[in-house]
Amino acid sequence: MIDREQVLHVAKLARLELSDDEVGRMATELSSVLGHIETISQLQLDDVAPTSHVVEVANALRADVETPCLPRDVALAAAPAVQDGGFLVPSPQAAA
Repeated sequence: MIDREQVLHVAKLARLELSDDEVGRMATELSSVLGHIETISQLQLDDVAPTSHVVEVANALRADVETPCLPRDVALAAAPAVQDGGFLVPSPQAAA
């Protein structure tokens, strides 16, 4: 069972603000999820091959075909800031 303090800790890590009602609901829901995981972990799956899809999927991805790229000046035309021929992205320290 997930307790209130654990929910608050996870919420802090995820930078979420939860109301008291949400904390209680999340404790119940997360406990339920962990219960399902515990049930699944008890299954003997040693002889089961890993799968990426439940059913066979053919041609799910398009062919990787090289195409001409967008000209740099067109790509940068709508950018809020450009530096040295590329997008200017603020450093993480400036965003904090």
